[in-house]
Amino acid sequence: MDNAVFQWLFAWLPELLQSLVWIVILIMAILLPLLLAVAFLVYFDRKIWAAMQLRRGPNVVGPFGLLQSFADGLKLLFKETLVPAGANKGIFFIAPVVTFSLALIAWAVIPWGEGIVLANLNVGILYIFAISSLGVYGILMAGWASNSRYAFLGALRSAAQMVSYEVSIGFVLVAVLVWVGSLNLSEVVLAQSGGVGSWFVFSHFPLFMIFLISAMAETNRPPFDLPEAEAELVAGYQVEYSSMAFGLFWLGEYTNILLMCAMTSILFFGGWQAPFAFLDFIPEPLWLMIKMAFFFFIFAWVKATVPRYRYDQLMRLGWKVFLPISLFAVVAYGGAALALGRV
Repeated sequence: MDNAVFQWLFAWLPELLQSLVWIVILIMAILLPLLLAVAFLVYFDRKIWAAMQLRRGPNVVGPFGLLQSFADGLKLLFKETLVPAGANKGIFFIAPVVTFSLALIAWAVIPWGEGIVLANLNVGILYIFAISSLGVYGILMAGWASNSRYAFLGALRSAAQMVSYEVSIGFVLVAVLVWVGSLNLSEVVLAQSGGVGSWFVFSHFPLFMIFLISAMAETNRPPFDLPEAEAELVAGYQVEYSSMAFGLFWLGEYTNILLMCAMTSILFFGGWQAPFAFLDFIPEPLWLMIKMAFFFFIFAWVKATVPRYRYDQLMRLGWKVFLPISLFAVVAYGGAALALGRV
């Protein structure tokens, strides 16, 4: 809905209420498509795994199995919520809400096109980094409140894992921001104007690889799904959850994965921009969605093909490989930006 049309329709409301209603409409315009996309992402995730294992995947509920995720959600909605006898009930129920809410509010600063963003913050990347750092609290609360050794061990693993890889992601962001000279996500995209040759994936390829792998570890995605390893911890921090409490963890996890796909596209693949000028007729938001779908395919591909790391291998990769490389990259790209007069 255009802002002028909105003002005409709601001219009878006071100005403050008009602003609040407009903000709610913008939030719903992001929230509803996002939740719908998550449902279909789970379906495509399962289809990709099935294809790589020579199976058919979901194919019964709805045409080609497209309604399978909605059937699973409906089943979770009507299941009984079980709470362990020794659990801290308040924190037990707050944890999935915290995880899901933090996964959603991070999307406020994601630009879908030039000027198409809910909150065009000058410190958008710091906002994303702060929200992703808070995400570990929901998992820690779930593991502690469940009063289960498996859940607690999963929460501790997740905390250690998130801290380890957030350091590397932070240095990658610093290197990109020094090169661009802005903390605004829209400015990062505009700095890659000029087609596919200007995208940072070529000039910052080592940082792109570190960011992509760290994003998988950050979201507990295989081969870094140690916090919920079924062979060791049954299901980790969410082992005691059922019904929609489990469903909120599930939604939050996939929303975070989608967020990391969007951030990878924005930081290294030109965001909403077309790879070639003759493709500019395709809407900007659609280009960002196409790039996000590509990275989601990579996430699903890795899950279907790469075996799970041991925990010591996971920590070694984060602290002894990614951290020194990303720290060196900050110095190298900062020096190059200074020499070229970009800062």
